[in-house]
Formats: sequence, C-alpha cells, structure tokens
Amino acid sequence: MRNTRTKRTIIWLSCLLGMAFFSVQFVSAQIVQPDELGFIIGQPEDLTPPEGARSVTILGNPSEPGPYVIRITFPPGAGSRPHFHSTARYITVIKGTWYTSWGPESDVYDPDNMLAIKEGTFVFQPPGGHHYDMAKDEEVIVQIMGMGPVVTTSIPQ
Repeated sequence: MRNTRTKRTIIWLSCLLGMAFFSVQFVSAQIVQPDELGFIIGQPEDLTPPEGARSVTILGNPSEPGPYVIRITFPPGAGSRPHFHSTARYITVIKGTWYTSWGPESDVYDPDNMLAIKEGTFVFQPPGGHHYDMAKDEEVIVQIMGMGPVVTTSIPQ
C-alpha cells in the first residue's frame, strides 16, 4: 500500500512539474468552439493565439482523455528543453523551419546540433521518445495531434 501511495505521489509531482514547465512556455487558449451540430471549422484568423498566448487548442484537451489538436507558435529563439511525452504525438510544421533533436543524444541540450525540419513536414514522436525542439531565427508554427491525457516529463540536465 505504501509503495502504491509513493508511486502515485511521484507521478502527481511529476505531472505538476511538467505542467509548471510547459505553462511558462506554452500559455494556451481555447479558440475554436463546435457549432450546434458539433462541427468545427477553424478559419486561419481563428487559429492565431490571442495576445499573451503561444498556442491554440483546436480540438479536445491534451490533459483529458480523447483526441486533441493544438497549434503552437514558437517565436524566434523559443523552444523546449529535453523532455518526453507519455503518448504519441503527430506533428505537422505549418510555418517556418523547426529544429529538433531526438534519441539518446537529446538528453543533453545542444541547440547547435539539431535537425532542420522544413515547412510542410510531418513528424511522429513515439511515446517516451526523448527530444527537444525550437525555432531558431524565424517564427515557427506546428500543429500537434494526439490522444490525451498526455503527461510531459522533463529530463534533468
């Protein structure tokens, strides 16, 4: 019983730390709402984060069960530190060149050793896949789809 309680506490604290890490970086806003029949049409002007936000939740909620779709805008020089997600993520680079690193070498942050991912490219991130990513010298927009709930875990540096 004590071991189970300890595991739950560790998971809960990891979730809080992950949310704190990403809430600083990715303030989100729910912009697109379904119509009375449940259809969602997000016009380009609807998919722009409001002032002060870096992402738009298009469908669902990454922290709840079910599918979700989000768009994240990375200003030049912004990105993430080494981390991984509990569920798979399906990513399309909508605008700009996105830079990423994955695999065992991505446990150490090295922005000079990243792969350039050009606009229009699709990326699959498997569950537990260690990585980090960023926009270098231009704004980058990525659309991420997955199944929630997703837990993001930072890799200590």
